[in-house]
Amino acid sequence: MKGLVAIGISSVVTLTQIGLAQAERYLIVFEKDIQMNKVQNLFHNKTRGQGYHTLNEEAWSNFQVESALDQVNSLVVEFASSQLINEISKLPGVVAIEEEVFTPAPRPFNGYRLTQPWDFHLAYIQQPFSMVKRGGLGPKTPYGIELVNAPLAWEKSHYGLGSRVLVLDTGIDKNHPALIGNYEKGRNFVNDNNSPYEEADGVGHGTHVAGTIAASFGIDGFVGVAPEAKILAGRVCSEGCSNIAVAQGINWGIQERVDVISMSLGGPFATRGEKLAIEAAERAGIIVVAASGNDGRKRVSFPAAFPTVIAVGAVDSKPAKADFSNWGPELDVVAPGVGVISAVPMGTGKDSRVTMIVNGEFKDIPSTGFVGSPDVTQALSNEVVYVGLGKPEDYINASVSGKFALIQRGEINFSEKAKNAIAAGARGAVIFNNTEGLIQGALTQDGSMLSIPVVMIEQKTGEELRDLALQGMSPQVEMQTVRTDYASFDGTSMATPHVAGVLALMRAANRSVSPKTVREIISETSVPLAVDNSENQIGKGLIDAQAAVEEAIKR
Repeated sequence: MKGLVAIGISSVVTLTQIGLAQAERYLIVFEKDIQMNKVQNLFHNKTRGQGYHTLNEEAWSNFQVESALDQVNSLVVEFASSQLINEISKLPGVVAIEEEVFTPAPRPFNGYRLTQPWDFHLAYIQQPFSMVKRGGLGPKTPYGIELVNAPLAWEKSHYGLGSRVLVLDTGIDKNHPALIGNYEKGRNFVNDNNSPYEEADGVGHGTHVAGTIAASFGIDGFVGVAPEAKILAGRVCSEGCSNIAVAQGINWGIQERVDVISMSLGGPFATRGEKLAIEAAERAGIIVVAASGNDGRKRVSFPAAFPTVIAVGAVDSKPAKADFSNWGPELDVVAPGVGVISAVPMGTGKDSRVTMIVNGEFKDIPSTGFVGSPDVTQALSNEVVYVGLGKPEDYINASVSGKFALIQRGEINFSEKAKNAIAAGARGAVIFNNTEGLIQGALTQDGSMLSIPVVMIEQKTGEELRDLALQGMSPQVEMQTVRTDYASFDGTSMATPHVAGVLALMRAANRSVSPKTVREIISETSVPLAVDNSENQIGKGLIDAQAAVEEAIKR
């Protein structure tokens, strides 16, 4: 059971205390809605009433109400001075005044960024999506769907039909072929003018999360955990995630009577407004789930650390705990969060096709592309030359000019490895992992492209190529990269939507199951893993959709 979070009842949160820029917006939290409505009416009428005499007419003129959050008893306002803040704090019924604060925008652990500015006029050839035979999996089914036993829960949960999940994140590509059938509506709570529509995802993170929750069936097997649930998207993050935007998003979710709110976001500190909003969601019967964080330390991020939020950590396909996944007493459960393939805004993913050629024999090998690597629409083949870790000194005795550099992952970052290969005259670079599996990384951070293509291959294959090259066998690699509508991400952000999808299945199986009961079921049915859990590194274990749905039906 999670402990209570100690937050000041009537405090002003200042951004200078946490080293962030001065905000312009504030959240006034009231004890009761009647008190909130009274202040709002006084503002509109520009009058003073009993108990509100501290505010003179000049003060009212500097008091701008942006919106009222009727479900969480809060006003979003703009103030002109610290003196006015102090005066407002004395009004009857004011619980807290919070300055707008920002936590970092959610990003995949390995630094994915969009491969290009999002061009909404580009048209990409898609795998056709259709209502295939329900229950059908295929070669593109993400491993996490089966790891959490979602297919075994689909029939009894009606594939999530009737459930509605609100994703509070960076927005959504509502026209993505995997999402368009289940997308319901969206809102923008970031204080900006977003285009080409208010909830558009210019980052990619929110689209990826939505795909894992409720992508509809594709003929190639790509699918979400709850393939017939509906998705609502609240854009609460851009360069950062605002506590006010999150409170507004939760308020909207309560108004919409959604079943689940999924938040793959968070930070090290809590705010009173967010806590009260989450408590209001609990009272409204909404199940809230959030990511534990990617610092690889014993500290669960907020809002995941709040008592009524299901906090989610990440495991890989084995399944074993991901090194980056935060833990602590508040962690509830773990789910797949390493190498998770899902939707991204159309055309912003990077796919690769790599073939190893030895003695005239061709062998296709698993690979992944890098953000910042140029498109290679026509396959390129070349001899690979092993250059160790790809440091400048590793090229001194390596004849790599005009060839592909074969580089081991480790010690220096991907961009340095690629730049060193370019400086040595390589025509391309093949980086092999130093652990099992594949990851996607970024070679540039500003959307620019390098002059040579770069791909990643698996550790075992890379070591095989290395040994052949060192033996003088002159192995070759053929590579091709293309833009896609899907990408592989790492992070507790990717684990969280697996759990959100399971919660949608549970609600579809039993509409009356309460958030408290859902948390109890998750605790009872999750599968313990053979790892050290002395400090609650994995909570109750790996979430199990089949067991959770079957238990929900009994309640």
